[in-house]
Amino acid sequence: MTHALLVVLLALICLGGLALVALGLPGLWVITVAVLGYGALTGFATVGAGTIVTVLALAGLGELLEVWLGYGLTRKYGGSKRAGWGALVGGIVGAAIGVPVPVIGSVIGALVGSFAGATLFEYSTTWHAPGALRVGWGALLGAGARSWAASPRTPRRSPWAS
Repeated sequence: MTHALLVVLLALICLGGLALVALGLPGLWVITVAVLGYGALTGFATVGAGTIVTVLALAGLGELLEVWLGYGLTRKYGGSKRAGWGALVGGIVGAAIGVPVPVIGSVIGALVGSFAGATLFEYSTTWHAPGALRVGWGALLGAGARSWAASPRTPRRSPWAS
């Protein structure tokens, strides 16, 4: 393959990765693998260690931000550590189940899954339904904040800002 064709292919894959991020799918890692693949195909002549470390660090930072938002809001609404894990696991399972629904299925699945996971895990610990529902609401807000933070958009105020 020519160098120009590889650059065009890398750009298209990166655009596809951005589209996946908007859908709540792991687009950051698609972009990371594309950069690594481009480097491997070019013998790492144009993609050096600095670029690879930067891309991996930015992808990891993005993932940490998403997890922190979901887990943090679950805890802020009174959830236990177990509820935080329930929100995380429920969000992943919900996103996977929602994938067959075109365009927004994974986002809706992650929102519902985060709510259900946090609520169930908290209820199994406290046996207090109103408290567990409050924690589930925090997980839902956290999942929404994750989706909002990860989506490509023009600058705007957070929907939860007062």
